[in-house]
Amino acid sequence: MKLDGGLFGDLDGVGARVRALEDAGYDGAMTAETSSDPFFPLLLAAEHSEKIDLITSIAVAFARSPMILANIAHDLNVYSKGRFVLGLGSQIKPHITKRFSMPWSHPAPRMRELILAMRAIWDCWYKGEKLQFRGEFYTHTLMTPMFTPTVKTFGAPRVYLAAVGPLMTEVAGEVADGLIAHAFTTQRYMNEVTLPAIERGLAKSGRRREDFEITCPSFILAAENEEQYVQQREGICRQIAFYGSTPAYRPVLDLHGWGGLQGELNAMSKQGQWVEMGKLITDEILEEFAVVSEPSQLAASIGKRWGGVIDRITCTFNAGEGQAQLMEELRKI
Repeated sequence: MKLDGGLFGDLDGVGARVRALEDAGYDGAMTAETSSDPFFPLLLAAEHSEKIDLITSIAVAFARSPMILANIAHDLNVYSKGRFVLGLGSQIKPHITKRFSMPWSHPAPRMRELILAMRAIWDCWYKGEKLQFRGEFYTHTLMTPMFTPTVKTFGAPRVYLAAVGPLMTEVAGEVADGLIAHAFTTQRYMNEVTLPAIERGLAKSGRRREDFEITCPSFILAAENEEQYVQQREGICRQIAFYGSTPAYRPVLDLHGWGGLQGELNAMSKQGQWVEMGKLITDEILEEFAVVSEPSQLAASIGKRWGGVIDRITCTFNAGEGQAQLMEELRKI
């Protein structure tokens, strides 16, 4: 299993943080489009690292055109000598229309077309094919030598796609190089919904599971004492409740018979009852969404849940002095 670490914080500290991740043996450094741009930190990270993968997890796809994304991804992949991974996500309609002021329509078909449009642009640049992409949502038919990149050594960047629902997950299997699964994913949902959807997508593209990577963050509760347990449990339950309030994620709860909880959490979120929402997450729900383990058994517990299922795990948890040993054990899964 590959291990990815978060590359968050101010731009001033990116160089030191990515060097620390690389020195610690991480395979990837990930940014997110939250309170800052997801691409700028990776440009600095490429300058201050040599072998670690540089991944956006995620950049909001529908806030940009395929051409813009193709250009940015090309430049970062060239500058990092082939280490860039373009991780894309759709976001939800209110953010696309109200925050980014961009159109929203049929997210799964639109995402499929966006990625295919990028690939057509890259085929034009790297293979010399004529740019003739005409779709329902995007059209790209003009490319001149002045606008064609000159460095073609590293080819097309890898593309990962974030998905929860089966339609978007199937798109990932068909047109992307990997899936970014959501932390709001249970083992049962992964096995019964996510993996079959990936297989359907892979079948469409004539590829095998070995040609595709699944990366997933995971809620981890591994407390050394009762005080830590209470503190960690409260924080994780609030996160689970926050995601559970989102209508798009209700199918995960539905699978377990907890669909009614989504409406209750959503209503509470509109009242700003964030603390109270976490109290609705029972131990049964917590243990479905989180790996709850003794610190000494954490690697084994993660392996029991995700071994043979995912290829990369986002290590946002910290085992203190035992972090190096934990990472070594996770690599063997």
